[in-house]
Order: sequence, then C-alpha cells, then structure tokens
Amino acid sequence: MSPMRRQRSASSRARGLVVDTDTGLLGGASFVPSPNCDDRPAGVVADLVIVHGISLPPGEFGGPWIDRLFTNELSPDAHPYFATVAELRVSSHLLIRRDGELTQYVPFHRRAWHAGASSWQGRERCNDYSIGIELEGTDDTPYASSQYAMLARVIATLCRAYPALTAERVVGHSDVAPGRKTDPGLAFDWPRLRTLVQFELEVTPE
Repeated sequence: MSPMRRQRSASSRARGLVVDTDTGLLGGASFVPSPNCDDRPAGVVADLVIVHGISLPPGEFGGPWIDRLFTNELSPDAHPYFATVAELRVSSHLLIRRDGELTQYVPFHRRAWHAGASSWQGRERCNDYSIGIELEGTDDTPYASSQYAMLARVIATLCRAYPALTAERVVGHSDVAPGRKTDPGLAFDWPRLRTLVQFELEVTPE
C-alpha cells in the first residue's frame, strides 16, 4: 500500500478523540505513515508537546505538499521553494489543517523528527521525549478557531493517555530552538489555547 493512502483509524468516538496506546494511533485522524521516525531511547516516554507551524509553499494552505514532505515524496520541481526542502528527512506526529482535519504520520510511542537541535529546561534532544504537532499556518497569519479547538482536544486526549504529559508541558518550536526557529509565531494565541485545554480537561473528562 502506498504511504500516501490515507487510512482511517477505527478507534474514534462520537464526541472525543482516543489514543490506542497499543498502536500509538489517534482515533479520528487519518494515518499517512512517514518513514522518518525511529524508536525513542530505552525507558524514555513522551512528556512534552511541541507546537509547530507549517505551510507549503510558504504562506499557502491546502494541497498534498505537507504529506509529501513527511513521506519523502515532495518533488523539487513542483514549486521553486520545494528544491530547498525536498531532501529533508523530517516528520511530525500530527498535522492539524486549517479546518481542523487531523493527519497522523508517526505513532506516539515512536520518535518523530520534528524538533531538530533543541533543548527544554536544560534537557537536550527534544525529539526523544516529545510529541510534535504541526498547525497549518504561518508565524504572522492568525490560526483558525477550528485549529485551536482541535489542538486543545488533542492535547487533553494525550494527557489522559500518557500520564507523563500535562497541560503545563506544552511549548512552541521557538521555545525549544530559540534563535533557530520562530514557529508557531507571534500570531499564535497561547492564552486561548491554555484556556481551551483546561476546559477540555475539566468539562469533558475521560
């Protein structure tokens, strides 16, 4: 089966999302497997969520290009910008599109290649112990309400599935790679997200 063929996880619920902790997959997300992942170090579990922003080409939304980047199928000839990134071997665990649609590329128990050279609170190699979530957007374009709502639901679901994760341990790519990365950018409303996550945890408990 082609890695570009989307497969709907069977473990979704009517209201909320749910993680199958055996497979590391999120019910309600389409699964597009990325080869750009590997095992976390022995004994290491995810205890940090890193929020990213991405658009391909820059500033444009929609299309198959993010899927193709994360599955090593991005043609450098499809757009002038793609020649600068087509050879990258990167991935993230999840992507949230502008309309809130979810795509998963890497199971949560595996290490996605999203943070690069990074550290948080003196601990380096954030890929080892984090879950990466991409939002389709740019640093200076307001993110969509549907994205905030879905991101909050996802974070709350992850906190329930993985006890080492908490609502306080959610940061931006710019926080773990300052000076090198700027996403999700000044357009991202952190107070709004944290209020929504708290709502999801308190009002819609497991």
